[in-house]
Amino acid sequence: MLPFIVTLADPTPKDNDVVAGWTAFGIFLALVAAVAFLGWSLVRQLRKAQRAKEAGILPSKFDPR
Repeated sequence: MLPFIVTLADPTPKDNDVVAGWTAFGIFLALVAAVAFLGWSLVRQLRKAQRAKEAGILPSKFDPR
């Protein structure tokens, strides 16, 4: 009796009713843009740290000073 009631209360949607939609696509594109921005920012910071290390401003822990 209980499985019959659950089946009536919670019907399974048809295949044509289930779509991702434009909202999900927009969220996906926003996440791609966020990851690209974070990667770009990381590369900038690593280059800045490398230039500082080469200029002697940022000492390395392996330098015997």
